[in-house]
Amino acid sequence: MTVHTKGHAAHGTNTDVHFSLPDRRAGTHRRAEPSAVNQWSALTSRTLRTMARSGEFVLAVLAPFVFGLGFYLPLKFVMQLQGIDYAQFLMPIIVLQSMAFTAISAAQLAAQEAATGLTTRLQTMPVFAVVPMMSRMASSLVRSVLSLIAAIGFGYLIGFRFSAGLGQAALFGATALVVSLVLCLGADAIGSLSKSPEATSQALTLPQLILGMLSCGFVPEEGFPEWIRPFVRNQPISQFSFAMRDMAQDGVTWEVFFPTLLWLIGLSLVCVPLAVWANTRRG
Repeated sequence: MTVHTKGHAAHGTNTDVHFSLPDRRAGTHRRAEPSAVNQWSALTSRTLRTMARSGEFVLAVLAPFVFGLGFYLPLKFVMQLQGIDYAQFLMPIIVLQSMAFTAISAAQLAAQEAATGLTTRLQTMPVFAVVPMMSRMASSLVRSVLSLIAAIGFGYLIGFRFSAGLGQAALFGATALVVSLVLCLGADAIGSLSKSPEATSQALTLPQLILGMLSCGFVPEEGFPEWIRPFVRNQPISQFSFAMRDMAQDGVTWEVFFPTLLWLIGLSLVCVPLAVWANTRRG
């Protein structure tokens, strides 16, 4: 049995969704059961095609270069005067901002599917409730991997290196992808609830830019007024930057990594239930 539905993809592109469910064959005692894996595979393929047509993958590759150059070129010599290797210093925040851009893209996609009625349409079909969300997360993960590779490639062009070995480099990449997944889950929930791609994008862009600028990702803590330093030092973007910087340089210690782990657990406890609720509720 093949289930077919048409929906409007992101950026207004018409997209067909096909997935197969086991059909009844011989006898009346054999009951058809939908396959969550087949549904996930079909919806993920659809989402990836939509993202490819709308240029999401091109943006995923170009964004780290544009964003990185925008900060590296004007601040490189200033940081050198302070004895800071700015390529090493800057790399974590370039990666983290790329992951944040992926989260915004995930929110827009969820909002677009909700606004065009595809989400409601899928809820009336024998589709497992969390499968559409999981398909969007898988597609966002692909985009995150592309951005991560592009960001590291940009870093190597300006002099960034993984000096702490392959294991720490793998931990660097894994941390970035986990951050991206948590942010994408939260953003997907917001997009599903808002049903407005434009409003969702505006609502998410400003906070991530503010947190990025008020972090130790671009400049050391000493570069901020003393009254705001406690916030700058302890907010999640700074803690992620500290840990990832050490992963690339000398190897991260448990003392430095522990706050990052706490932030990831705390954000997961908020974002995962919110995403599941937003995607399983009716209406």
